[in-house]
Amino acid sequence: MSDDDVRLRDVVEADLDSFLAYEHDPEAARRSRFTPRPREAFMAHWRTRVLGDDTVLVRTVTVNGEPAGNLVSWWEGERRFIGYWLGRPYWGRGIGTKALARFLELEKNRPLYADPFTGNTASVHLLERHGFQSQGTVRHGDDEHTLLVLHEE
Repeated sequence: MSDDDVRLRDVVEADLDSFLAYEHDPEAARRSRFTPRPREAFMAHWRTRVLGDDTVLVRTVTVNGEPAGNLVSWWEGERRFIGYWLGRPYWGRGIGTKALARFLELEKNRPLYADPFTGNTASVHLLERHGFQSQGTVRHGDDEHTLLVLHEE
């Protein structure tokens, strides 16, 4: 896949249905340890907490023009976090690597934090390949997550 096949663009309303479907994929939910939200809750979250918050940076990842997932960064207190979700058809093809590299060029805040589920080794390794370093673990409910941080270069 060439670099030109993977792009970032602003999120449009039509992308939300794809994002919802990706969140409801059983294998994605298992790997991320994230409980999929009902449609109404999902749409309300995206419209108010993501798209409705001007401190949030969010982009749709596209592959050959089709929405493949999203990348988002937001503030939690004094920390800036990053998260992402790619649909399963786009896993294992280098798309996450290319998209995250492009997003990190847009998101200039450092330090930048991420806390993927510890068992989601692909996500942990993706972040580490981009310079994130482990700062230990945090708990979200019963699940252990790896706290990673990207410092100033």
